[in-house]
Amino acid sequence: MESPRPRVFFSRCLGFEPCRWNGEIINEDLPRRLAALVDVVHDCPEMGIGLGCPRDPVRVIRGADGERELWQPAKGLAHGAAMRRWSEARLAGLEEVDGFLLKSRSPSCGWKDVKIYASARPDAGSAPGAGIFGAAVLAARPGIPVEDEGRLRNFPLRENFLGAIWTLARFRAVERARDMGALVDFHSRHKLYLLLRSQKGMRALGKTVANPERRPLDAVLRDYRSGLEAALAVLPRYTSLINAIQHAFGGFSDSLSPEERALFVNTVEEYRDERIPASVLLRLVKAWALRFGNRYLLEQILFDPYPLELVDITDSGKGREGR
Repeated sequence: MESPRPRVFFSRCLGFEPCRWNGEIINEDLPRRLAALVDVVHDCPEMGIGLGCPRDPVRVIRGADGERELWQPAKGLAHGAAMRRWSEARLAGLEEVDGFLLKSRSPSCGWKDVKIYASARPDAGSAPGAGIFGAAVLAARPGIPVEDEGRLRNFPLRENFLGAIWTLARFRAVERARDMGALVDFHSRHKLYLLLRSQKGMRALGKTVANPERRPLDAVLRDYRSGLEAALAVLPRYTSLINAIQHAFGGFSDSLSPEERALFVNTVEEYRDERIPASVLLRLVKAWALRFGNRYLLEQILFDPYPLELVDITDSGKGREGR
């Protein structure tokens, strides 16, 4: 199945332009590699409202009315209203994207773990929350994957995000085709991957595709996208992969020798005990699918949900319960 390039919005400071408050640029390996494989949209909200670079730092505070304010302590200026206007206009004019990669903890771009200060007082306490543009992203595009460069150092979160944006890009191709056969093919090829992400979601999407009420295609596609985004928002447990791979194994287990079946059982246990990464288990089953010419399994997105260029040799699977 052809895999279209995802369209991803990046914070501009993530390798594109030195636009941080202190004139720096953030050079991280994964954003750089990802940008080479996707269609990039990037922007800097703080420069977008005219703060310039370098600039006096800003912070998010709670205003007297409880609303978040973007405060520039050195100048005693409030930029919250300008940032909200800019965010609304930028997101309203943004074409369809498959994901957002934002600057972590930025008072404008951060989407979580941003320090929200109780007031403008220098000694005010803070609590974690979203920056003003980050919050606008979450409100305007609630089903679209959002991450930051800091969290993507965590393997499960990275795998979750990359798989989601490539899946949504493939689904956009189905939406453009506006063909029921293309939707059936998409669902068939993604069935094990959806089982990994959300068994409940996979079953619900299957019912949407079956379309027993014979609803118009536009309504089916709309409902499928909604269900797909919900399924992709679930961070799967490692046991979900075991469940999906056991379903795949059932397609040819009777053709294997007792020794090979024992190898599979032992490999599953080694993965369960975090002695091997998921890739070992996936490649073992894919090798048997090749041996027996199982076209259904060989076409499953589960085995390669995103390009191998983004897989690190150091991805051991440790700490796989991402948060």
